[in-house]
Amino acid sequence: MTTTSPETTPSPTTSQGRAAPVVALAAGIAILVSSEFLPAGVLPTMARDLGISEGTAGLAVAATAIAGAATAPTIAMILPRMDRRTLLVGLLVAAAVANLAVAISPGFIVLLLGRLVLGAAIAGYWSFAFAVGTYASPGRDHVISTAIAMGVTVATILGLPLGSLLADGPGWRWGFAAAAVLSLISAAALARALPPVPAHPGAGLAMMRQALRNPRLVAGVVLVVVVVLGNFVAYPFIRIAISATSPGDEMWMLALWGLGGLFGNLAAGRFANRLRAVVTAAPLLLAGGLVLTFLAESTPVMALAMVVWGFGFNLVPVGTQLWVTRVEPERTESALALQVTAFQIAITLGAALGGAILDQYGVGRVLLIGAIGAAIAAVGFGAVRVPRG
Repeated sequence: MTTTSPETTPSPTTSQGRAAPVVALAAGIAILVSSEFLPAGVLPTMARDLGISEGTAGLAVAATAIAGAATAPTIAMILPRMDRRTLLVGLLVAAAVANLAVAISPGFIVLLLGRLVLGAAIAGYWSFAFAVGTYASPGRDHVISTAIAMGVTVATILGLPLGSLLADGPGWRWGFAAAAVLSLISAAALARALPPVPAHPGAGLAMMRQALRNPRLVAGVVLVVVVVLGNFVAYPFIRIAISATSPGDEMWMLALWGLGGLFGNLAAGRFANRLRAVVTAAPLLLAGGLVLTFLAESTPVMALAMVVWGFGFNLVPVGTQLWVTRVEPERTESALALQVTAFQIAITLGAALGGAILDQYGVGRVLLIGAIGAAIAAVGFGAVRVPRG
């Protein structure tokens, strides 16, 4: 499957070097998303060091998603003509500066500003990475999408435990300092691996307006919000759900969730020629995993629930990324920006809604509401026709 927009015109990259751009793009998103999740693993220590409450420190996570939601649909309008390789490299450099600001922050304001910059860098990078990858390695859409999503999955699995280890060892600031260094290394690798990537000739506000006139794309973006909201209503409280049935087994249960996620990424790429089935099955499996987690009364059932939950949700990033480029092949930059915006909005709203439900009704209600949202998204995606690639 290939898209038909000008940014996927074959580039001068040789076949021998086709893997390098894909690896470099995936490494960049892995570092960015790991940076996004670092505060979750160091929150108590960070809050004590800065002299703020844990609730206030939690804004460092929310700020990243909020900045991303604002950046994703607007960055192409602000920089419509910038070479996309230069833009991605610049975003990684901005992430390095943001992480360094957090590492040396004397107080909460500097930390918050650093996290806002990081959120903008993540959303911008994620919005352009797929289109840049298809330009550098044409005809490999599903490989590129799978690699980028796998970078996100690896970051999800590693970011929190690595942050916890650093907080218990040399200190929470060292994690952000390391992320700053890795962001600069990734920027250098990306500059070396990618050819120059010209902007889409119609990039900017006009492209976004045209994309928003596509009712199937708009419907799909709304459904992305619904399914991701369903996941993130529950995901921040996954350890609480596990502890209720399998206390002491949290770490390896989370590892099973991650293992399911890796296979979900690969499966979405493998079945990319059947996108309607993928984007319908993904939320159904997510709903099934959430219901299993709710019903689990033994460790084996909880283990199965983690695998199904991880598999189902991690079908979503790859499947929906390919889906939006299929329904809007002429304006993929705008379509992908809207998909990223949907993710960021849903992450922010989901965590807030889930916390409110948890405090009032407990983790069981959180899991069931997440499952209902996922099931609604499955019905919606099943009803929307997808053009053939």
